Amino acid sequence: MKVFMTGGTGFVGRTLTRGFTEGGAEVTLLTRRLEGKAPLPAGASYLEGDPTIQGPWQEKVPGHDVIINLAGASIFRRWTDPAKKEIRQSRIDGTRNLVEALKARAGQETLLLSASAVGYYGFHGDEELDEESPSGEDFLASVAREWESAAMEAERYGVRVAVLRFGIVLGRHGGALKQMLPLFKWGLGSPLGSGTQWFSWIHEQDLAEVFLALVERGDIRGPVNCTSPNPIRNRDFTKALGRALNRPTFMPAVPAFVMRLVYGEFGSILVKGQKVIPRKLIQSGFSFNFPEVGDALKNLLQ
Repeated sequence: MKVFMTGGTGFVGRTLTRGFTEGGAEVTLLTRRLEGKAPLPAGASYLEGDPTIQGPWQEKVPGHDVIINLAGASIFRRWTDPAKKEIRQSRIDGTRNLVEALKARAGQETLLLSASAVGYYGFHGDEELDEESPSGEDFLASVAREWESAAMEAERYGVRVAVLRFGIVLGRHGGALKQMLPLFKWGLGSPLGSGTQWFSWIHEQDLAEVFLALVERGDIRGPVNCTSPNPIRNRDFTKALGRALNRPTFMPAVPAFVMRLVYGEFGSILVKGQKVIPRKLIQSGFSFNFPEVGDALKNLLQ
């Protein structure tokens, strides 16, 4: 099996690369620059190219059976107008260029696994959300909707497409957990806003195994929620992380207005959340290694 991956140099991509190569697959990672890249495991190689720009890299795509699309600029920053433009274009333009390259795969068995996010749903308080729930209307929801629509265009060429709506990915070497750890290690961890907002999360190992399962399961397509079956409220996650680190979490909650003052529109996202259920994975019989956040954090912080 040959795998082509955009956005593969991030911590999620590195986890997936290990998983696929350990299973005997050949993995090609598209990267904007080859200089200074970390060594790859046996079976993986780099290809230089910018997914948001059409180029020779597209000619290499049809030589692969599985296409994984993770590319997208970080949302973890203040959302100025230029930042919003980059967040949207990095996802939409890159996906469209990737799908265009798949024209040459028409008639061949091909799988496109394209990242999305639970931000697709917008914010619904305590309502449980699954893959059938409608899209929201805020900025992140609109980006996710366009992102998914661009990926689904590959179905025109006979490609099986699954769009993976990520929750917060908890991993050892990146993402939200890495940003939280310094404050929590100093005993300064605290809830955000009311602390009652839902935190839909997934362990990096389970996420990697979702990708591997979708390769094996030819009957799953369309949206797939990639979250633990047990979302947790922000205040309870705060306590769980404190326990995992053996650190106190008695600091008062950070008020919502402070988050908005510091981070602008993105600050509002941090004090809201979604209660997302991975209905398709549950119905398919997928087995989570870390369904409970306490066990997940214990594993990641060993």
